[in-house]
Amino acid sequence: MTPVPHTTPGILQPDRLLVNLASARLGAAVLSANDEFFAPASNLLRPGPPEWRAGEYTDRGKWMDGWETRRRREPGQDECVIRLGAPGRVREVVVDTAHFRGNQPESCALDGLAVEGGDASLADGSWEALLERRTLDPDAVHRFEVEGSRRVTHVRLRIFPDGGVARLRVLGRVEPDWKRLAGLDSVDLAALTHGGLPVATSDASFGEPRNLLLPGEPENVGEGWETRRRRDAGHDWVVIALGHRGSVERLEISTRRFQGNCPAAASVDACDAAPALAVPPEDGWWPLLPRSELQPDRPHSYGGELATLGPVTHVRLNIFPDGGVARLRVIGRPLVER
Repeated sequence: MTPVPHTTPGILQPDRLLVNLASARLGAAVLSANDEFFAPASNLLRPGPPEWRAGEYTDRGKWMDGWETRRRREPGQDECVIRLGAPGRVREVVVDTAHFRGNQPESCALDGLAVEGGDASLADGSWEALLERRTLDPDAVHRFEVEGSRRVTHVRLRIFPDGGVARLRVLGRVEPDWKRLAGLDSVDLAALTHGGLPVATSDASFGEPRNLLLPGEPENVGEGWETRRRRDAGHDWVVIALGHRGSVERLEISTRRFQGNCPAAASVDACDAAPALAVPPEDGWWPLLPRSELQPDRPHSYGGELATLGPVTHVRLNIFPDGGVARLRVIGRPLVER
């Protein structure tokens, strides 16, 4: 096996290796909220920064991009329950009160639990404190570290006594049930919801590499990975650590939404290395998919032409010379001990 020359990596910083488990893009959803009088709790999970619309009102009050409850006139607190887009261990919680100036909660707390039977099993679970009650300031981003949390599938945000929060980010490491996934016919080993993560890239000027691993197709080019225009003889690339070591059966490369900025071609290299979230050394890579022409705004699937030379822990997507890719799927079987 001839090693593939490895480009000097642009290693991603540790905070870029955490995933927002409460992202609507991952499929996170609000299951219940005791009060949504002024603005729905689903706004907490929206991607992007909170929006301010001067002079815009609803029939209930000022339009706000967040979750806002009515003014409480009795003892108690407000709360909402969120199903995470992927199960995992929480490392940091971000509570953003942007544009809530005087109508933010006095404080908040976050609890978590893990249930394997879906939302219907919530009543059987026991909530555990992930974040003890913390004071909130108006119009501010609050970052709280979480130490030693257990694996959770759902979280509960409690605000005291009432008020508005713009965004909630629950940052952590995805931890799927690989024994269950191993029973499926095939699995996307690179999916963000299965623990796949970009660990190095040549460039990410116009789009995050982790967008490649999101579920579904992008609504626009901003939801893919896009590099700047190259003026040299090189090419762009991204290294993905798979969620689990496995055998690769098929690759899917989608250029949906990318038309005049689609790469001319792509190739994929693979390696079997550890640890998972480190960038593999230069030796040990082999060509998994030879350089193949790409067409704009369409999915591409590759199977029989793959050089499957053994188990894989990392893949490197190379694009020639630059441009944008919407999604990368690495379909295969996880190697899991029964």
